[in-house]
Amino acid sequence: MPSVDWYLRRLSRMGPAEICARFENRVLVERRRHRVPEAPAVRQTRRGPAPLPAGALAMPAATRDRVLAAGEDLLCGRWETFGVPREDLVAPDWWLDPASGRRAASEKFAFDIAYRDPNAVGDIKQIWELSRHHHLTVLAAGWALDGDERCAERVADHLKSWWAGNPPWRGPHWISGIELGVRLISWTWVRRLLADWPRVREVFDDNPEAQAQIYQHQAWLAAMPSVGSSANNHGVAEAAGRFVAACAFDWYPESARWRAESLEALVTALERNTFGSGLNREQAGDYHGLVLELGLVALAEADAARYPVPPRLPELLTAMADALAAVVDARLRGPRHGDGDDGQALALEALDERRTAGLLSAAAAAFGAADWWPALPEPDARAALLGALFRTRPTQRPRPAQRPDHFPDAGVTVLRGRAPDRPDSEIWVRCDGGPHGFGSIAAHAHADALSVEVRIDGTEILADPGTYCYHTEPQWRAAFRSSRGHNTVELDGVDQSESGGPFLWTRHARSRVLTVHQEPGGRGRWAGEHDGYLRRAGTRHRRVVVLDPDAGTLTVRDILSGGAGRTCRLSFHLGPDVDLDLHAGRATLRWAAGGRNREAALELPEALTWSAHCGEQDPPAGWYSPGFGRKQPAWLLTGLGTTSSQTELTSVMNWRW
Repeated sequence: MPSVDWYLRRLSRMGPAEICARFENRVLVERRRHRVPEAPAVRQTRRGPAPLPAGALAMPAATRDRVLAAGEDLLCGRWETFGVPREDLVAPDWWLDPASGRRAASEKFAFDIAYRDPNAVGDIKQIWELSRHHHLTVLAAGWALDGDERCAERVADHLKSWWAGNPPWRGPHWISGIELGVRLISWTWVRRLLADWPRVREVFDDNPEAQAQIYQHQAWLAAMPSVGSSANNHGVAEAAGRFVAACAFDWYPESARWRAESLEALVTALERNTFGSGLNREQAGDYHGLVLELGLVALAEADAARYPVPPRLPELLTAMADALAAVVDARLRGPRHGDGDDGQALALEALDERRTAGLLSAAAAAFGAADWWPALPEPDARAALLGALFRTRPTQRPRPAQRPDHFPDAGVTVLRGRAPDRPDSEIWVRCDGGPHGFGSIAAHAHADALSVEVRIDGTEILADPGTYCYHTEPQWRAAFRSSRGHNTVELDGVDQSESGGPFLWTRHARSRVLTVHQEPGGRGRWAGEHDGYLRRAGTRHRRVVVLDPDAGTLTVRDILSGGAGRTCRLSFHLGPDVDLDLHAGRATLRWAAGGRNREAALELPEALTWSAHCGEQDPPAGWYSPGFGRKQPAWLLTGLGTTSSQTELTSVMNWRW
């Protein structure tokens, strides 16, 4: 459980309005401890969500096969949550963490459960994930595509089991609003995909338990929205789930009011979460995708229900889609900076690296792709079905005439070049000079000011290691979001920004971009600085990055001004596919791509003493997290030294195209 000091630090990051709202929420929670109002009678004439248009299920054969294969695995009880293979999903335990074997109390009042304590519940993310019911939308898609009665029956069994075992405000699944919002989206799509199943009304429309659960989820979200410093992507998910359910299940006296209120809340949350450039304010690439997906799912539901939305909604989503299309690499993967937990709004097949391409395909169906967008593969199942619901609409927002490479408000710059004689080649360099994170606590930010990511033809060479975990293993949580855990400079063994807890930063490093210059041929120069060590060490860190794709060189120059005698650490984290040979201040990097062996040399600053680490446990060093809950050894280069009043460290990478 958090300490008293943590609560004081957390309280210090709240304003008066947030404190009042949280007090009101606490009063409501105590009322619900003793009495949960019953759901009102539903309308006599009711229907489910608008059906899919004719022909919507005629998706590419490879996509169809992936959906059916995932459904077959689920029928056998097999699924994976955050890197943990499961074989117990024929009749799942909804309160079990499969990683630790611990089980949360299912009968306890929700807000009495110490969900942050791994000794009490294990990993709450593992418990919550299965109850987002993404696996049920996959099974329902299996029924819709193939008419497999087993899929529909399994969905019905799991819903009845969940509804019976999770009464309102009891157990861990009623603690967090984002879980309720995503679950409502899943139920909407399960009902839509099972529309032609003979028993669907028995399970949903005419089932008092389903009616009560759908109502209580919306009532909870209406009464307990995330507020203030916590209203990040959670606020978007809560509003999107409420809106989707109010459109799809127009069964209750409050439905019309909930629909209007949640749509307004969704647009407001998206505006708060999004820079004017279209990038997400959380400074977390993975959450940009989640928030965009939530917005697209909500827009598709509005279009299906013929419910008008304000122009600002499609304009925001268009800007977000254009920003995502601008920053992806040759393999259509976005930056990895900040937290990521593989969150999805709608799942119709197993999660893999096609996610970003699918999001762009769905956005292209809604708004059209700009001329400069990268070529997209055939849509995945989610993009195909969302695309079938959208009605094409022009946007009043001017779209970029060419691919942006610099987003001043977000402080994100992508330097991009190619070999003179290979138009299909790419060197991709992301430079970070933006705000530390979103809001007063910057919950999902990392201490990664001035960090870089480097990819050659889509292979990660200098990588952002990722996230790995949230509530469990605090040593690993701290390591993956530390300055040492990124391709930047650390001083005196402390982070650039000051942490007050696993989702709380009490002091934020302030970064700014000084110059950006990129020539049409790909040669580029970027410079930025931050003040994270100015107060504590009297040192300002400035970094200059120069890309010359014609020569095959990338130069990174770090300038540390003031604060002599400080311990300095420069880190370079290599991607998981890169092997390393370190000798006398020169690192040789090797990887295989495109059927051939590739190589680069990294000339390291002589003023530092260099060492290589891979898969070390205490302290953690040399790790890469490909997704939430997973980690694997990867090489880390560490240079240690002592600063003078003006220290310059120059690192140069050379590669052959």
